Amino acid sequence: MIPGPDYPDHPGRPARAPVRDRRQTGVARGMAAALVVVLLTLAVGWSVGSPLSPTDRVLRAVAAATVAALWLAAAIGRVAALRFDSPADIDAAAGGSADSPRLAIANAVLRNTLEQVVLAIPAYLALAWVVEGSGAMIPMLAALFSVGRTLFWTHYAHGAAARSFGFALTFYSSVAALVIVLVALVGRLV
Repeated sequence: MIPGPDYPDHPGRPARAPVRDRRQTGVARGMAAALVVVLLTLAVGWSVGSPLSPTDRVLRAVAAATVAALWLAAAIGRVAALRFDSPADIDAAAGGSADSPRLAIANAVLRNTLEQVVLAIPAYLALAWVVEGSGAMIPMLAALFSVGRTLFWTHYAHGAAARSFGFALTFYSSVAALVIVLVALVGRLV
């Protein structure tokens, strides 16, 4: 038996509590709604897509990756602009001082956007290369990414429940693309 949170005698982490907090319920609802939107969008993309050449699919993936990278550039630019505009923040990181609340939020958005971009770009490229019917899905994924980032960014300061839909829209669209790729690859091997 491996010690862990499922074993009450283990001195480590406590057993996971059920969702009970209003914020947790709000996050769960936002994430569930985003999952439904992603699945419906991908179903539409799969049904309306016409076969494209591998080159055309990869070009769409590169365009989608560029959209994701532009979101990262915008988040980096926001942090830079906030640092430049604030005498207290301009040297805060180098001087060991804490960032202002505005800059702390901008840095959190930047970190999350970086994580999302690192997940999205290979997902787009893999989907384009492996799945023949992905031509319409790829621009839809880029659109979901953009809507998700917009909602996450604009609602960040309002709490976890407010930003959960935007986070999940971005995250689930990339994960769904990776799952589709994995299923397609396993299907080819079987």
